[in-house]
Amino acid sequence: MLQTVSEWLWWERLWLPANVSWSDLEDSDGRVYAKASQLYTALPCALGLLLVRYLFERFLATPLANVWGVRNSVRLTAEPSPILENYFCSQARAPSQADVRSLCKKTSWPERRVQVWFKRRRNQDRPGLRKRFCEARCVWRCVFYFFAFVCGVLALYDKPWLYNMKEVWAGFPKQSMLPSQYWYYLLETGFYLSLLLSLTFDVKRKDFKEQVIHHIATLTLLSFSWISNYIRIGTLVMAVHDSADILLEGAKVFNYAKWHQTAKVMFVVFTFLFMLTRLVIFPFWLIHCTWVYPVEKFAPFFGYYFFNVMLLVLQILHLYWAVLISRMVCKVIFKMYAHTNVSTSSLGLIFILQLEGDDRSDEEENDSDSPEERYHKLSHTNSSGARDRANGH
Repeated sequence: MLQTVSEWLWWERLWLPANVSWSDLEDSDGRVYAKASQLYTALPCALGLLLVRYLFERFLATPLANVWGVRNSVRLTAEPSPILENYFCSQARAPSQADVRSLCKKTSWPERRVQVWFKRRRNQDRPGLRKRFCEARCVWRCVFYFFAFVCGVLALYDKPWLYNMKEVWAGFPKQSMLPSQYWYYLLETGFYLSLLLSLTFDVKRKDFKEQVIHHIATLTLLSFSWISNYIRIGTLVMAVHDSADILLEGAKVFNYAKWHQTAKVMFVVFTFLFMLTRLVIFPFWLIHCTWVYPVEKFAPFFGYYFFNVMLLVLQILHLYWAVLISRMVCKVIFKMYAHTNVSTSSLGLIFILQLEGDDRSDEEENDSDSPEERYHKLSHTNSSGARDRANGH
């Protein structure tokens, strides 16, 4: 049984074009090819990155938070109430107005007291500002994406397929593996595997399901491209993705540190670069390269279709996140005109705050303000420039 499954799994027609066998990809004459067994090294690499992340957060990110004055705000805990706690845990974190009235009757509390209880209870489950600053969604990811992008540039800058996409398929699949490609793949595969593992203990975000799909799709693409020797196009895909992610995480770092002017500039550049790389370069250069050029060299096979379908899954996720960013931009522009006290200098900061609210539910709520009042006060405070310390101002 297991022998049959193994034979079917490693059937050459699933992974390789016609007239090509695994024996053709055996190391010989100084030429080294990628092997499926090398993927096992991604697990110790992922565990190693988790350890590095822990040490980074404890000995670098935390002292940096102290230097920049990133501190948690004082929180008031929700008073004990078994009825409200049961509703909060089993039904909804934010009750409807009708449910609030029903809970008022059950608890004999006034409506305002019930609303304040739910705000405080939600705040208890939200991570503090220091945790958001130090954890993998911020400083650690910013540093890693920068390092990974530099590695990608070093691995690609002198390669002909960076400048001529048809060179990606020259001699395929008998393309020997370069040391730079091996280490770049190992680094990226280990990182995304570590992200998947860390979802179990990281702060849960609103797009948790999309993140799981993204990490699994990315790991599937990396593994398949490695086994099928799609390494050249794989390195291009990784470099394109890392380029914009640096700026997003960097903008959040500077926003938490109250360097609002720097955060604004980085987010504006990120938005442009995200749209360029995810909605232009990725579909019209990279997917075009994997969809059109290979059939000029060999007949389509299962791996050809599978790889392109997985790229399309990533593209759908790109469109989803692009819609979120576009909706956020529209909201900010609308509120900029609705509230004349929102100055141009604070616009970038509001972009960051809106993004934080869209992609994760960790923004603390004030007991006395409605969401609209809270936003208005936040905009007014930031437009004054009193807290803007970017670049020494």
